[in-house]
Amino acid sequence: MRRTIAAVSALAVVLAAGCTIGKDQTGAQVGEGSIKKIDALSGAQIRVSSKEFDEQLLLGQIAVVALQAAGASPQDKTNITGSSNVRQALTSGAVDLYWEYTGTAWISYLKQTKPIADPQAQYDAVKQADAANNVTWWARSPANDTYALAGNPAAIAKTGVKTLSDYAALVKRDPAAASTCIGPEFKSRDDGFPGLEKTYGFDLPAPQEHLLNDAVIYPTVGKGDTCGFGEVASTDGRVAAQKLTVLEDDKHFFPTYNPAISIASGVAQKYPQLEQVFTPIAAKLDTATLTDLNKKVSVDGQKPAEVARDWLKSAGFIS
Repeated sequence: MRRTIAAVSALAVVLAAGCTIGKDQTGAQVGEGSIKKIDALSGAQIRVSSKEFDEQLLLGQIAVVALQAAGASPQDKTNITGSSNVRQALTSGAVDLYWEYTGTAWISYLKQTKPIADPQAQYDAVKQADAANNVTWWARSPANDTYALAGNPAAIAKTGVKTLSDYAALVKRDPAAASTCIGPEFKSRDDGFPGLEKTYGFDLPAPQEHLLNDAVIYPTVGKGDTCGFGEVASTDGRVAAQKLTVLEDDKHFFPTYNPAISIASGVAQKYPQLEQVFTPIAAKLDTATLTDLNKKVSVDGQKPAEVARDWLKSAGFIS
């Protein structure tokens, strides 16, 4: 009982921290574009969530603005720290929907050990398996925000590392040259560093493993004083901004991470019209587009709500 109460209390704290705004951050009205008002959604208080990093904040605001355009009254519950906390918020009924990644669900939530190479087949498998958890999946984006390791120009030039197999060999040959920055979640996830070490057969010594906040990794690796290599997200605009080179995953360890709408099945059944709101949006979010949008937030310093609104308008979804 204590454990249950503690878990509920912790989730309440997380949700309080995550509830950032109650309406569009720009304060502007959302006009119709290709998204039309849907009578069944009029005034529907759909609780939209997200994780805490820039891409998720952006995707969360895309969902908020799109729902407003469709006539709903979305509640902003974005900016929850940690994948497991957002997932718990969804499965416990504290939020209604958020963009989740197919690879994350398959490995972390559904506890599968082998990713499926074909993105559509991976999505289909996640959708089928997660139905038992009362989670419905809609609107798979073609963008692939996969985990990766990247190196700065000096480290790449000095070591000649191009692939993760090269990196594993470097760890064994010269651990000091393989000094690596990683984030807390990547350090513990099955589809993160532990699985990477197992698949590629290396064990990075503790002194060469530097645990940092994810956002700090990019400039730290770019500068090169602490780490020559670091964990990155492949669609993050800071990869190019810091001139980092992503190492090829030559053993195909990382699964496909397509963002898609994960929604409580009860809400999906009550408002099936939501699927038609998100499907065309997801179709336009390819890797290049999402990377460019992320750059506007992470590198150029624009607010996620502004970037979301501008993109939805430029793509014709709203006016």
